[in-house]
Amino acid sequence: MTCESCGEKVRAALEGKPDLGAAVAMLAGAGSIQGVVRFLQLSEERCLIDGTIDGLEPGPHGLHVHTLGDLTLDCLSCGEHYNPFGRQHGGPEDSDRHVGDLGNVIAGPDGRASFRLEDGQLKVWDVIGRSLVVDAGEDDLGRGGHPLSKQTGNSGERLACGIIARSAGLFQNPKQICACDGVTLWEERDRPIAGKGRSKNNLETPAAHL
Repeated sequence: MTCESCGEKVRAALEGKPDLGAAVAMLAGAGSIQGVVRFLQLSEERCLIDGTIDGLEPGPHGLHVHTLGDLTLDCLSCGEHYNPFGRQHGGPEDSDRHVGDLGNVIAGPDGRASFRLEDGQLKVWDVIGRSLVVDAGEDDLGRGGHPLSKQTGNSGERLACGIIARSAGLFQNPKQICACDGVTLWEERDRPIAGKGRSKNNLETPAAHL
């Protein structure tokens, strides 16, 4: 299935349903790490998290919502994982976990991690104003036996982060990251953050809707 056809199916599935909230986080970090991650509340029980992060080392990287939307010390001031119920760290499929535990995203050989996942604990209205952080290493999902496994997943230093901000709903956000190329926030998924292939007018790069 192409990204475009997938986007059309999502659009059709959501047609006529109430807008329960959407948000976006623009990630930035050391070196060339940049990313865009979108949050869409599909229902009271399901939140869609869809994003692309460039500039990562190939392999898995922990992804977490953190408590504070404070970037005064870059990612160090984002606080701990968002954990309103005081639980231990776990994986996204675990019932006993931090609400902010989103597991791992996998960067390919080109350093890009593109992902789409649904979560049953995270709610858009609870995370707006907080932060999203991607880590240097793999999250062991609380199963690694390391002293940090039940706290952070032992996923290493914080590489990049951004504040989660309220946004328009699915396909409704005309905001552009760069005015030079016409690419909106909802079209970022299959385009590089910068350089060749980014322009909306480049026919070699198919349009992405989600």
